[in-house]
Amino acid sequence: MIDLDGLRADGSWQLTWSGDRLDEAVFWPAPDTAAARGDLVARLGTDSSDPERWEAALIDTLLTDPVSAGLRRLELHLTDFHHSAHRAVRALAAHRREQLASLYFGHEFRLLYEHSRTSTGGRIDPLERLHEGFADEGRTGMWAALPALLELTAEGGLLFDDIDSGSLRHLRLRGALFADGSVFPARAPALESLELEIRSDVFGTACPVEQLEELDPAGLPSLRQLDLGSCEFDAGDLGTLRTLAGAAILPQLAELVLPGLRIEADEFDGDPLAELAELAPAFAHLALSVADVVDVEGVEDAEVERLFGLE
Repeated sequence: MIDLDGLRADGSWQLTWSGDRLDEAVFWPAPDTAAARGDLVARLGTDSSDPERWEAALIDTLLTDPVSAGLRRLELHLTDFHHSAHRAVRALAAHRREQLASLYFGHEFRLLYEHSRTSTGGRIDPLERLHEGFADEGRTGMWAALPALLELTAEGGLLFDDIDSGSLRHLRLRGALFADGSVFPARAPALESLELEIRSDVFGTACPVEQLEELDPAGLPSLRQLDLGSCEFDAGDLGTLRTLAGAAILPQLAELVLPGLRIEADEFDGDPLAELAELAPAFAHLALSVADVVDVEGVEDAEVERLFGLE
C-alpha cells in the first residue's frame, strides 16, 4: 500500500480527491520538510543515499501506484530534473491514464541553458544533455499512455525528444523543450493553439527565426492559434514578419500574436510603407495582434495598424 499519510506529511504532493478517486495532483518539492525526506524515501523502500534522487522517488511512488490511474489533472514542478524528468515520464507510462486531460511538466529557469541549482546546491548544466535530453520519453511510451491529454504546459530546456500526442489541443512551451534545441513539436495532429515563450539564452543569443519554418502543416494540420507574443527572434521584428509571411503554416492560422513591430527605417530594403504593404496581404485572412509596441520609423502607427488590421 502507498504511504499516503507520509506523502501528505512531506507536503511536496498536494492531492485533491473527488470522493474516493484521486482527481488532481501537484508536485512541488516542499522546502520545510526537505531534511526529513530521506527517512520517508527509505520507508517507501527506495535507496535514500542520494538526496538529489529523493524528488524522483516521491514522484515515482505516487504515479506508479494504481491510486493515480484516474488523475484528471497533474503538475510536476521539478528541481532535480537531471534525475526526476526520466523517472517521471516512466512513472506516467506505468498506467494508461484515460482521464488525464491537463499536464504541467518542467522546471523554472531565469535564462535558457543557464546552470540550474539542484536541491543540494549542486549544478545541472543542461547543455551536457544536448541531443540526448532529460526525459527520454520516447522509450517509455508516455504519450501513448495519455490518450485523453488536451492541455500541456512544458517549461525548461532539452527535456523531450518530441511531443507525439494525437489528442493534444492546447500547448504552451517556455524554453527550448526538445533535445535537439528546437522549439516546436514536429507532430501534434489535433493541436489547435500553440503558445511559445522564449527569450535570449544565457549566452545572449535570441531564438533563430528559422525555427518558424519548422512549423509544418503536415504535422500540425489543426493549428489555428499561434501566440509568439513572448518571443525574441534573432532577426528582429521585421525579420520575424518577413519569415512568417512566407511560412507554410500561415495560411491555415486564424489568430496570430507577434512579439512587436519595432522597426528602424534602415532595416527595410526600400520604402518602409511600400514593403509593409507588400507583406500585409499574407496576414489579411487572420486576426493579428501585437504584444509589444508598434513603432515603425517613418510610418505612422495608424497606417501600420490599418495595413495589418491590428487589434
